[in-house]
Amino acid sequence: MTRLVLFGAPIVIGVSILFSGGDSEPPTVTGQAAAPTQTGAAKPEAAEQAEEIDALPPGLAAPEMKETASQLVASAEASTLDWRSQYGAIEDIGDGTGYTAGIIGFCSGTNDMLQLVEGYTEEHPGNPLAPFLPALRAVDGTDSHEGLDPGFTDAWREAAEDPAFRAAQDETRDRLYFEPAVRLAKLDGLGTLGQFIYYDAMVLHGPGIEADGFYGIRDAAMESADTAAEGGDEKVYLDAFLDETRAAIRARKVQRDTSRIDTAQRVFLDQGNLALEKPLVWQVYGETFRIT
Repeated sequence: MTRLVLFGAPIVIGVSILFSGGDSEPPTVTGQAAAPTQTGAAKPEAAEQAEEIDALPPGLAAPEMKETASQLVASAEASTLDWRSQYGAIEDIGDGTGYTAGIIGFCSGTNDMLQLVEGYTEEHPGNPLAPFLPALRAVDGTDSHEGLDPGFTDAWREAAEDPAFRAAQDETRDRLYFEPAVRLAKLDGLGTLGQFIYYDAMVLHGPGIEADGFYGIRDAAMESADTAAEGGDEKVYLDAFLDETRAAIRARKVQRDTSRIDTAQRVFLDQGNLALEKPLVWQVYGETFRIT
């Protein structure tokens, strides 16, 4: 279940914090933008840091590890390792974010579903979801189904049969969540497990700067422990980050199970498996999963 709570500016937030060195004041949100500048050129210091990050080992971005990450997220979001079976999944799970759908839980109330459908429709204007765009814009930021019922869930499942829509889900996931999380984790000196922990938190909490958003959680963790890039112990920092992530889950009005932390990520960390090496054995909602 994804939460993009700062509508219209998630990429601004990701870029401005990604290229800040360590803990800093919250970034200024300045309207809608999809790149560091209108021309697409990053500031010189940002470009230098990007080169440093690109020179690091791929970590979670390696194809095999990205597959593992997708399986781990699917176990928590849908109780399955077959994450590709979730392209057509859609339901309202009653958490106040409207419809939750697709491979990471794009939500009609949290802007990411709107971004996904708008992008898909730009390339494929005759798709089954296109007629629902006015309604998606109207319900953005709410849990309302107005204008979506009846028909939206059937249209989503029909669109999910289109390889182009599945590719659009992959692209939106990577652009909004996977790539920013992995790059920031590398900037913080984290290995593959830490990169996954950041990614899962980004998916669950959204890239917000408030206390229960990803960047708010990171700020709180950095107040408790130094990142590896700051000279701290990686395991100690990740313990602090998981503590803050768990606290954010428990603070929600609609409670969620915390086993993705307690019996999955914390298990890998306690084992010292900072490289997320297989075999992996974990539990979510009491069910045991394995990747060998």
